[in-house]
Amino acid sequence: MKRLFSTLLVFAFIIVSARSQDYVPSKADLDAFLKTTTLVVLEDNQLLEYNVVIKDVIEKEWKITPYDFIYFKDFDAKRKDPKYSFLLTTSIMFERDKTQARYNFLNLVLGGDYFSLNNMPSLVSVPLSYVGVDESSYIYKLATLVRFMQNHLNLVLKDPNLLSSNIFKHYNDNMGDIKTKTLYLVESDLANDCNTESRIKAVYPYKFKIVTPEEVEQAIKDRDDNVVFLDKVGPEGTRTHARCYKIIIGAADAKFYYFDYHMIDDKKPDGFLLSDFKKLARR
Repeated sequence: MKRLFSTLLVFAFIIVSARSQDYVPSKADLDAFLKTTTLVVLEDNQLLEYNVVIKDVIEKEWKITPYDFIYFKDFDAKRKDPKYSFLLTTSIMFERDKTQARYNFLNLVLGGDYFSLNNMPSLVSVPLSYVGVDESSYIYKLATLVRFMQNHLNLVLKDPNLLSSNIFKHYNDNMGDIKTKTLYLVESDLANDCNTESRIKAVYPYKFKIVTPEEVEQAIKDRDDNVVFLDKVGPEGTRTHARCYKIIIGAADAKFYYFDYHMIDDKKPDGFLLSDFKKLARR
């Protein structure tokens, strides 16, 4: 999977292509996808919470194609059948990345007579975590990430011209207005210099609340249109120190309200930074 994701633009981390950095899903890919049954690939370890949560999320959220569930051990036997698309987690590493960091993505790919998973056309992918990070860091956000994937597919289906244009610019130009929302923040996702209400209020004058992951999950379940939350992807105490990705996303609409990343070092730890709050306040 090493050559799967070689572009290091921030949004290339959010919406990525399958065969190479130059591959863009085509209208033919989208048309083919709409005719498929999407097989949601569960982890072979049946004790993982991911299996339970993704099944519940898909049953509640997935409207764009028929779907079914399989285990990863059955994936290879079915992946060459073009009547299927597959929603699965993949482990990737950026080419020419000296940190050798590996990431887990939730990836939607088309089935067909392709040599390997690396060659299967990817329609949309979203980051979940660094490899080695416990699933609890992202499991409660899965519903919103699946909503985003589906929203993205509906967007490019409605306007296929976006496939050949700068999709990153489209999202950048249509960022939501955070000033009317309440920003939910999990304390462990914040850098030490901005992990209290008083420190945040000193630079960020809008509504926010320091919450638990369970409160974020409930806002997502309730489709609370007043809530946006921080989705941070970082090493979470593992040895690998590379990028910390920071996305603020709507609990109801799965729309982006902020995105950025930084390289982790002594001055910029794994977390949402004071400088991020300052940027938000200036928007």
